[in-house]
Amino acid sequence: MSFIDYRAGDIGCEAYVARPQGAGSHPVVLVAPTVRGPTRLEHAKADALAAEGYLAFVVDHYGKDQRDLGDRAFGLMNELIADRARLRRQLLDALDVAAGLEGADASRVAVIGYCFGGLCALDLARTGTDRLKGAVSVHGVFSRPNLGAQPPIKAKLLVLHGWDDPLATPDDVLGLTRELTEAGADWQLHAYGHTVHGFTNPEAAMPGRVLYNADADRRSTAATSSFLKEVLA
Repeated sequence: MSFIDYRAGDIGCEAYVARPQGAGSHPVVLVAPTVRGPTRLEHAKADALAAEGYLAFVVDHYGKDQRDLGDRAFGLMNELIADRARLRRQLLDALDVAAGLEGADASRVAVIGYCFGGLCALDLARTGTDRLKGAVSVHGVFSRPNLGAQPPIKAKLLVLHGWDDPLATPDDVLGLTRELTEAGADWQLHAYGHTVHGFTNPEAAMPGRVLYNADADRRSTAATSSFLKEVLA
């Protein structure tokens, strides 16, 4: 496990990289963090991916000088949401760096995103790049980037969603499914009843809004593992 410096758009970033054991090339999974940016939570998820044989790369949304953000994180996130072209550039740069790492199999790359990172995973797929085999949005948000005509989405998509998530309503879910269908995407949606935002984060403790759900966490983890085995085979 190590940290590496990289450039994304106009900022200097630092990625946490977890490498699997064994020689040769390995499929790559980018991990897009929540609004808080890269934390021990994302590092642990990267370590778990490495244990399954993937080279995991934790994306840095805001730059290596932006850590322990507290509530400042929301302002930084909102800046990126307001400038989706900038966010797209940063995500494509991160994809380039991750796919170019020593031991990376650039023909087998996927992304998993949590919360704000779920939007990032969708936005990376929305670029239409054929370098991305799969994208997983976990309790993500779904707003469209509105960057012109949507090209065909070539990556396969898995959306893991808490049905009672106040940040992504049932109407938002239906809007996303229409969008992905219109873009010709191979998509699937798993919705978990009586589940709100942040259901995979054991530290989430805001009932009715952001709350850990052990069953949804277990089920979504199993679904993600199966999906990655399919798209990165």
